[in-house]
Amino acid sequence: MDFFAHWGLLLAAAFVAGALNSVAGGGSFLTLPALVFTGVPPVVANATGTVALFPGYVAGAWGFREDMQPPPGLSMRVVIITSLIGGMAGAALLLVTPDAVFRKVVPWLLLAATAMFAFGPQLRAWAAKEAHPGQATSPIKGMLGMLAVAVYGGYFNGGLGILLLALFGLLGQTNLHAMNGMKNLVSALLTAIAVAIYAIGGLVQWKQALIMMIAATLGGYIGARVARKLPATWLRWGIVATGLVMAILFFMRG
Repeated sequence: MDFFAHWGLLLAAAFVAGALNSVAGGGSFLTLPALVFTGVPPVVANATGTVALFPGYVAGAWGFREDMQPPPGLSMRVVIITSLIGGMAGAALLLVTPDAVFRKVVPWLLLAATAMFAFGPQLRAWAAKEAHPGQATSPIKGMLGMLAVAVYGGYFNGGLGILLLALFGLLGQTNLHAMNGMKNLVSALLTAIAVAIYAIGGLVQWKQALIMMIAATLGGYIGARVARKLPATWLRWGIVATGLVMAILFFMRG
């Protein structure tokens, strides 16, 4: 792949990923494959793509700052500490995962994330049905649920938002703004600690990460403006189709 095609693919993937994340999620379906297809090893590509999309999580958390409140049974301190511990554990797990193993795992992770995204509304509806509004869940169960999702997020970011919203619903949270605020806060926290560990472990290709970060931020703003004119169903199924295509390509490469 020549120089212009290489960087053109990375910039386009980051721009569209930022746009997707601003309205529906699924940006990692594009950044990870784009980096791998330009020759970046899979584990490094996963870490670099996460760094590139990190500002979006921070911006989202800041945007919902007035609405944040922890789910019943958990304090804000517990949510923050659990998110950091889980993100750290997931990132550490990625550090010790060989590229050959991660390459085999990636298509399955992409399929799982795509399925979570495709059935996100049903998953959230099920969580809301199972929840008992106003009734606090056992703090231990809540912490374990938070920890499991945070570990997943630190290891592989795809589908994280859907998992968090479903978890908050199961824990009895019903205010959608509060749920979205906490989703963005937890995503930002666990991604921050994961990025730090990726950097310490030498997993980040900074030139690609920083340039993609700029493209993703620009895409996030423009995407939010344009997406307001598009039917939500088109966006959702477009992301699902992208996830399936990327998973198939990774299966073929493996």
